[in-house]
Amino acid sequence: MGIVSISLDNESIESLDMITSTLGLKGRSEAVRLAIRSAVAELKENDDFEGTVEGVMIIVHEHHCNQWVNIIQHRYNDAIKTQMHSHLNNGKCLELMIISGEGDSIKNMMREIQSTGEARYLKFVRS
Repeated sequence: MGIVSISLDNESIESLDMITSTLGLKGRSEAVRLAIRSAVAELKENDDFEGTVEGVMIIVHEHHCNQWVNIIQHRYNDAIKTQMHSHLNNGKCLELMIISGEGDSIKNMMREIQSTGEARYLKFVRS
């Protein structure tokens, strides 16, 4: 088994330790392997977007004054049928979007959201 050295901020280390203890894992390495398997499973799930795809997109991000969400919403407004913005605690915001569009466009939208590094949480739930 290979060894990989990574740097994590304190919040990520706390989250890793919480995953390890909550799931009764033997150590941080096991938690990282589980997180990688979960990420790969989600990528595979989102990879089969063919034809028209419908569902709900959930995004949690930092303060609403950041304009990246507006830019993405305008770029993909043909697929966004309904959008709701709500303020959460600690300066975070929640975006809920009802989506209906071509699978490739939805995949591109999700990649663009992820590539900004601004989304604390992103999930697409297909109907």
